[in-house]
Amino acid sequence: MSHPVPDADVQATIAQLWIHPVKSCAAVSVQEAELTPTGLAWDRAWMVVDSQGAFVTQRELPRMALVQPSFKLGQLVLRAPGMLALHLSLEAAEFPRRVRVWDDAVDAWDMGDLAAQWFSDFQGPDAPADLKQLRLVRFDPEVKRLCSAKWTGGRESVTQFADGFGVLVASTASLDELNTRLAKAGEAPVDMRRFRPNIVLGGVESADEDRIGAWRVHTEGGVAALENVKPCARCPIPNIDPASATSTPAVGDALQTYRQDPRLNGAITFGMNAIVLAGDGLVLRVGQPVTADWNFG
Repeated sequence: MSHPVPDADVQATIAQLWIHPVKSCAAVSVQEAELTPTGLAWDRAWMVVDSQGAFVTQRELPRMALVQPSFKLGQLVLRAPGMLALHLSLEAAEFPRRVRVWDDAVDAWDMGDLAAQWFSDFQGPDAPADLKQLRLVRFDPEVKRLCSAKWTGGRESVTQFADGFGVLVASTASLDELNTRLAKAGEAPVDMRRFRPNIVLGGVESADEDRIGAWRVHTEGGVAALENVKPCARCPIPNIDPASATSTPAVGDALQTYRQDPRLNGAITFGMNAIVLAGDGLVLRVGQPVTADWNFG
């Protein structure tokens, strides 16, 4: 039974949901996902690190884009070209390891030698010398990794191995605008995987996510409340084709022409980082209605 959705500045829907189980590896498109205080369940719950425990991404190893996770019968399954599938129990963790993601040092769990060897083998002999010995770790749910209070307005919000915030929001209209600009430049269109969002909104105008503050997802079990707090500054990863792991500058060049964001001192942005305010345990589904409030501050 559907409930009437209250009036709001913005009426939208969830168009897509994406989970990135292993930070900087391929995404999983899902029809539904459980909301937790750190974002969508299982998002950025695992991470690849070097021998010193520092996080590794497509910036250093573009081939990570070719590692495709999936979930099956209580397991995380990783597949990659030329590799046998790696099956990891969702309950598995072998021993503690201190790791670093950006400026945060956190306690995590190492996933063991088999997973480490799998990632190291896949990167192959051409990997940089300091990235030949990789480890896979998972986030310790007992750890609280806090988001920047500067952007949350002093409210406590937590995330796992995401860059800084629990949820990344984009819109189909913003991607459509980028693809229109790419076409005018004679370039091929790109899909949303380049931008690694969690929740993609439909039924809004291009860049409306930039202007949205608080927003709500109206689920069967209740109302989930989130808030967009910080524009997402873009590194070179959107230039990497998720299907081939090859990099071309077309996407970055196009964004440079219209996405310089004064809120981040002119940095190139696409999408918004959001925090979860309420709704732990609710199930978000593609097609659910969203209401939102403008924030022109």
